[in-house]
Amino acid sequence: MKNSNTVIALLGLILISFALSGCGGGGNTSTPSSDEVTTPVSPPSEIWSAGSFAPASNYANFCANPRQGIDPFENTAYPDKAGSMMLEKLWLRSFSHETYLWYDELPDPNPNTFSSTLAYFNSLKTSARTPSGKEKDEFHFSQSYEEFKKESQSGVVASYGVRWAFINRTPPRVIRVAYTQNDSPAQFAGLERGDTIIAIDGIDINASSANDINTINAALSPIAGDTHTFSLLKKGAIVEQVTLTAGDIESTPVRTFNVINVDGRDVGYLQFNQFISVGQRPLINVFQQFANQSIDELVLDLRYNGGGLVNMASQLAYMIAGPTLTEAGPSNSGKVFSYTTYNDKRAADNQALNFDYRVIDWERQVYTDETLPSINLNKIYVLTTQSTCSASELVINALQGIDVEVVVIGSSTCGKPYGFFPTPNCGQVYYTVQFRSENAKRFGEYADGFLPVPASTNNTELGLSNRVSGCSVNDDFSQPLGSPSEALFSAALNYINTGQCPQQSAARPQQQSTQFTFDGPAIATPQQLPKIGALILPIRESK
Repeated sequence: MKNSNTVIALLGLILISFALSGCGGGGNTSTPSSDEVTTPVSPPSEIWSAGSFAPASNYANFCANPRQGIDPFENTAYPDKAGSMMLEKLWLRSFSHETYLWYDELPDPNPNTFSSTLAYFNSLKTSARTPSGKEKDEFHFSQSYEEFKKESQSGVVASYGVRWAFINRTPPRVIRVAYTQNDSPAQFAGLERGDTIIAIDGIDINASSANDINTINAALSPIAGDTHTFSLLKKGAIVEQVTLTAGDIESTPVRTFNVINVDGRDVGYLQFNQFISVGQRPLINVFQQFANQSIDELVLDLRYNGGGLVNMASQLAYMIAGPTLTEAGPSNSGKVFSYTTYNDKRAADNQALNFDYRVIDWERQVYTDETLPSINLNKIYVLTTQSTCSASELVINALQGIDVEVVVIGSSTCGKPYGFFPTPNCGQVYYTVQFRSENAKRFGEYADGFLPVPASTNNTELGLSNRVSGCSVNDDFSQPLGSPSEALFSAALNYINTGQCPQQSAARPQQQSTQFTFDGPAIATPQQLPKIGALILPIRESK
């Protein structure tokens, strides 16, 4: 095991120094001077041989369309060399075989039979399924290097500033507004929580032709500058048309927080949507306020948090469970937040990661001397949906692993005990599952998510099951997030008062997602970064 100064940054896609492969994907990290003479590099062989894998490093940065000049994000020369699409595919093949968690379940099709590099990459994953029947690996994706850098450096993504809630992806499709970002095109156009899409660019949301579905998907996952018209069913059964143009929108991970008094107990509420580096300081500020007010309970709203940096997940868990400060330092600094396990080729990299109790300077990737605030709770309430994923689930699992009770209110989480290193090559960044995580009790079997069950029926030991005491409650789009009248928050407050789930949640069925059923043409769920990812970085001591 490695020491606790090695830190994970999960789902997190977000902040990465490409130290393992060089800035911008590997290779050169400096710009040649005008009088430097460079020797052209000969491309490696393009021959594919089934079952035979050359090192991925042989093929790295040999590109069909090499980028020229200086990387504007890193101010260094691009590492690209003249190559071919076949060499990019061979790099993906070897890279996957070396690092993929389930490399022994990978197919080995002839790369020449694929029309594009991305189509080939999409084939390089296991076809196995979980006990519930969903794909074991539904987290395999890629994005452009430019998109990745914007997201990683400043939390900027191309969007309208709206978070869609995908209730049903197959007909009858149901897609609603979950929330909007402040000062975004969506907010200026008047979109509100609960608005439901009925058509896009004149195409009915239940359309089935391939062309129509492609149009719908393009509108739901826009690139900057895209313009689409949405027909929305609003409150009062009013249909309204709005035209939205996507731009580079800065994410606000901390959206809503407050403290309310319930029967003499101060209850903190926090809606936290992304584990990204720009959210670190706002998150610290909120917990400092909670600590100053000595809150008695915490309701943590992660219903739309698809994950992010593992480092921040560790920090959040620490700020919840906290230390009893002693001369030796914060007590949780010595407790295991997560065990990380790679494939058997990389067993030497397996490690235990302890709780982070210090602020991280993300620009320099060093710990600072600033200690995180804490509210020192041994029980919290977490609001969840199927969009609660990855780093969010890691917080639940890690806290239960040190015997902090987590009460889950909502629906089952997405089920992602896995992570990866976002890895660049030839202008794309690839995400392929490379490790699995377990809590301090060595539990990590939640590929089907954490499921809220009544405490009276939950006889499992804390931290050793994906069955978590709580209440099954539908997401409530009729009320603003953070309102004590909103169904999930109301159920949490009721549980705090009575230790019981509200009567109405037992009478109505749990919200079901068709995310994993395909009984008709399904639209794609757009990647809402940093939805799925994780990376591990050594964070240095500040010297």
